[in-house]
Amino acid sequence: MSIAERTVQTSWAGALATGAGTLGHGSSGALDGLPVTWAARTETPGGKTSPEELAAAAHSSCFAMALSLKLGENQTPPQHLDVTATVTLAEVGGLPTITTSELTVRAQVADLSAADFVAVVDAAAALCPVSRLFAGAKISIDAQLA
Repeated sequence: MSIAERTVQTSWAGALATGAGTLGHGSSGALDGLPVTWAARTETPGGKTSPEELAAAAHSSCFAMALSLKLGENQTPPQHLDVTATVTLAEVGGLPTITTSELTVRAQVADLSAADFVAVVDAAAALCPVSRLFAGAKISIDAQLA
């Protein structure tokens, strides 16, 4: 039984080093409009929120960056990515536990087949540090080209 779910969307445009993104549509609204860039990854954003929403923000922005990097390495940089993460806090053995992170990816990428896109998404999933942090949780990815 789920205790809580928090959702955050990251929109990313461009390659990893030169691209940028913004957080939006967060469950609390505390993160809405905050920018996301590779350089800002080591800075702490302002506002108050829950650990689950912050985990969702971390996962969606991390995955967007990993996918942007892998698409660039594939010589098919994204025109636009929308990555949404939904993190679930559930009771497990009487303890509140983050059990899942569900990623939804919608991508605009020129000259990339659906099969090649799946391969790049899989490579990004293996690269994303937050996905690896959540390795004990169930992570699902629904990724589609626009």
